[in-house]
Amino acid sequence: MANSDDKPALKITLEDLAAVQVPVQAPAGNMAPVAAGAKQYGNIAAPADAPAIVTEEKGHIFLQGWFYLGVAGMLGALAGWAICEPFFGERSGKASWLVLITLPVIVMLTCLGLGIAESIVERSGKKALVRGLTALGLGAVFGVIFDIGAEMVYGVLRMIIFSLGVQTNRNPAFWLVRGIAWAVFGAAGGIVYGLVDRSGRKTKYGVLGGLIGAGLGGTVFDPISFATKTGSVSRAVGFALLGLATGGAIGIVESARKDRWLYVASGPLAGKQFILYKPITTIGSSQSSDIYLFKDTSILPQDGTIELRGAQTFLRSDGPIFVSGAPARNRALQSGDLLQIGRYAFHFRERQRN
Repeated sequence: MANSDDKPALKITLEDLAAVQVPVQAPAGNMAPVAAGAKQYGNIAAPADAPAIVTEEKGHIFLQGWFYLGVAGMLGALAGWAICEPFFGERSGKASWLVLITLPVIVMLTCLGLGIAESIVERSGKKALVRGLTALGLGAVFGVIFDIGAEMVYGVLRMIIFSLGVQTNRNPAFWLVRGIAWAVFGAAGGIVYGLVDRSGRKTKYGVLGGLIGAGLGGTVFDPISFATKTGSVSRAVGFALLGLATGGAIGIVESARKDRWLYVASGPLAGKQFILYKPITTIGSSQSSDIYLFKDTSILPQDGTIELRGAQTFLRSDGPIFVSGAPARNRALQSGDLLQIGRYAFHFRERQRN
């Protein structure tokens, strides 16, 4: 039957197809392209029940424990020196009996610096205030007690080296004796560092690091005084080095001995590590949380908890938390898992056990 439709047939040639231009559709949510090689997880344009994109950020040195603890210890020791230096009477030629409180004051303020350093880095003013008051009280008590202990150690060891023929403080044996005695002060700083966080393991690592750091600082105290040739300068440099070495060594030992931790891959604290010491660690936007996550209104005051059960680590979430891209409520964590909480991303890591 003949075709009743008298409209001409539509013909498309190859030249017509080649001339067609397809408009490029913008990515959902107007998301900017990500640089090549950047590590990504998820999609920032995803709905609220999906993880956001994560680009790993390079951490800053001041978020490393050995750095901020070293600086805090140094500033605390320098503050103690500044308070007590006038007691030495270098200008008047007559020292005050108050010079006897120099080391206890330096220990107290070093403890203060170590006690509040982590809270300052985490930008938690409330924690810094509470821990600072606790550290001051404990530091005052331990400063006196450990000063007595250090003087006893110093006296006994000095008698021993004198009996062996050492008669001058230019002998390295004398430097070693001072280092051993001053290591006692470092132990005080380590104890306070752990007690303000109410962690037995943190206290243990703090004591070990404090002993090492303060021992090294005390050993070089006399050589520094010979090099500077000025009493006030030598004391300032020597005490500053004592605080620096104590705090730095605590951070190094703590990092070396950790077995489970969260490494911040993205967010305001990128590069910091949170060592999991406690049986239960709380995470949230409240400053009372063990891991305080600030500047993100999507994070609940207590968004989740991490519980250590023997060799296993469990996450329980009260808010939207994603583990390796999947929403998680209750699950066991494996080393290498990526946790996403709001704008923050963490790598969970644990030391390999033999």
